[in-house]
Amino acid sequence: MGERVLGIVGGSGIYDMEGLTDAHWRQVATPWGQPSDSLLEGRLEGRRIVFLPRHGRGHPIPPDAINYRANIDALKRLGVTDLVSMAAVGSLKEELAPGAFVLCDQYIDRTTGGRPRSFFGPGCVAHVSLAAPTCARLAQALTAAGQQAGIATVAGGSYLCIEGPQFSTLAESRLYRSWGADVIGMTAMPEARLAREAELCYATCAMVTDYDCWHESHGAVTVEKVIAVLQANAGKARRLVRALAAAWPAQSPPCEQDCGRALESAIVTAPERRDKALLARLDAVAGRVLAP
Repeated sequence: MGERVLGIVGGSGIYDMEGLTDAHWRQVATPWGQPSDSLLEGRLEGRRIVFLPRHGRGHPIPPDAINYRANIDALKRLGVTDLVSMAAVGSLKEELAPGAFVLCDQYIDRTTGGRPRSFFGPGCVAHVSLAAPTCARLAQALTAAGQQAGIATVAGGSYLCIEGPQFSTLAESRLYRSWGADVIGMTAMPEARLAREAELCYATCAMVTDYDCWHESHGAVTVEKVIAVLQANAGKARRLVRALAAAWPAQSPPCEQDCGRALESAIVTAPERRDKALLARLDAVAGRVLAP
């Protein structure tokens, strides 16, 4: 068993990770292009942490322009085994008020702009299962960390991912509520898909900033109020990560869901028909199963 390395992807309002020792920003080149930013490496409570701001420091990258493949590849390339995705979202449920933290375990993908959804393709075809797209063990660890840090978390929920960068129309918001979705955001897909292909244990911590436009109080929501909630959520997120790191095992047995073996029977292209150029790009993501 090797060292478990905890990766954190910071969403809106989370552009660094305070409190790391031996911290340094590191540029990582990937065959999929440039990640959103350099990656911050260090140790928190003695555990190795790799942090990446999803939108880049200063938030220059909109959701539809994020290079999700490069981000996941870079994290994997630096040894990340378990990835916590922090994401600012709107609420589609009355009981999920601004400030709530929801550990989503399902996704509805409504992205429409052609975001690359897979590392695989012509020359090397793979089909991973997304029936259970998040890691239950990692979510349970986040729940326990929340309790330790005094941060209430909601276990389970469906994240509806839209293309953006605009927010939903009122008709769309009402439709999504009728589907039973819990929160709405713009970044969980294809990130969760790619994390599964990269054989990472993955969990989304969705941080509610406001009610979506369906809510009768929506008209009273101001930018100032949303920013205030965003800043409060960022502070809680850092406390949550610190508590998670404090309890994080340096080593642990393989995931019971076999997240780390998701590609075991997923690749269907015969070895002699695999494209060598694509295989070279897959070295970090799928080298475990593609190595000769």
